Amino acid sequence: MKLQCGDKTLDLTSPVVMGILNTTPDSFSDGGNLYRDTRLDLDSALRHADSMVNAGAAIIDVGGESTRPGAEPVSLAEELDRVIPVVEQLHARFDVVVSVDTSRAEVIAESAKAGAHFINDVRALQKEQALQAAAQSGLPVCLMHMQGEPDTMQQAPNYSKVVEEVIAFLKQRIAVCEAAGISRQQIVLDPGYGFGKTLEHNLLLVKHLDQLQTLGCPLLIGVSRKSMIGKITGAEVADRLVGSLALTLECVQRGAHIVRVHDVRETVELLKVHCAVEQAE
Repeated sequence: MKLQCGDKTLDLTSPVVMGILNTTPDSFSDGGNLYRDTRLDLDSALRHADSMVNAGAAIIDVGGESTRPGAEPVSLAEELDRVIPVVEQLHARFDVVVSVDTSRAEVIAESAKAGAHFINDVRALQKEQALQAAAQSGLPVCLMHMQGEPDTMQQAPNYSKVVEEVIAFLKQRIAVCEAAGISRQQIVLDPGYGFGKTLEHNLLLVKHLDQLQTLGCPLLIGVSRKSMIGKITGAEVADRLVGSLALTLECVQRGAHIVRVHDVRETVELLKVHCAVEQAE
């Protein structure tokens, strides 16, 4: 399975790692790590990207607006200021797929001009003009399921049958994208762990992740350091590496193609061992 990302081809025959590069002061795990006083330090961002590429990341995912539970939205100007200079430098310096984690049409369009290869949208291209901007960019897109919005999504998540409802939503968004000119071959799906879901909802979506493969698109998962791991293990955010790796492996064994993580080196090693076992004859 291959995904055409602008001028780069991403081979998804084996699962690949997407390294997280949050250019935000308030993301739940690493917010503010790349800031000097109150301003984003571009050199620090590039050094962190370099370390992830050297550790084996196939994709670097740049996010300029936190989507943690309770997060407040940022202005368009602020998101552009956080994202576009980083995308330009990543495109110029590294042989890696550059992804942009955004829901705004303007950021999608400007990121594509700046050299981005992939659009990762937690709102599945539902914001105004986002669908059109993604279609015009010609880039592959990741459509994620989220119940509600980040500032309220964890207040009272409710489903009758969470797996079926997530699949139905993603199926509908695929149809909308295809109608807008985005081919199914350019669509990736994300069940949205932690986005408007209780621990039980998340666990069911992990257990039955293989059911999403019926939609015929690669699967992206993001469980790194999330609160669901803390609820299971009792570990604080900084101590969730082992839980993150365990949950990532559960997802990969059920068909995940792209894993979005903070801890790139450790996840790459995990996947090397997993693939060696799978390929043994």
